[in-house]
Amino acid sequence: MTEESPQLTSAQILAEGIVNLLKPTVEELDEKVISLRQSQMELKQNIDFLTEDLKKTREQQQVSPIELDVYLKKLSNSRRRVMLISNILQNLQERIGKLHVSVSKETARRKTLLDSPTTGSLT
Repeated sequence: MTEESPQLTSAQILAEGIVNLLKPTVEELDEKVISLRQSQMELKQNIDFLTEDLKKTREQQQVSPIELDVYLKKLSNSRRRVMLISNILQNLQERIGKLHVSVSKETARRKTLLDSPTTGSLT
């Protein structure tokens, strides 16, 4: 009995094609989510700075608290929304990371199957 190299079925070839198609997309999504998370963190910092500036201005100018409190509340609400979006993006990035690892493993596995030498003789 001779062993032959594993032959790829059409389903395996299709799966490999899908993996090769998805890998660049997953990598691009991961990069964009990282960039978006960075932007969200910068926005949060700017909201925090603006909130502090408004509080200082209110104290220094002795402006009626009611006038600035409306804006401070709006900034606080915006900050909460930014943090919520940031958490969602973090979860998305973790999922994309897991998908990326899965695609990489599948690609490596397929490559190993394609590159493996024949284990038996063909006579």
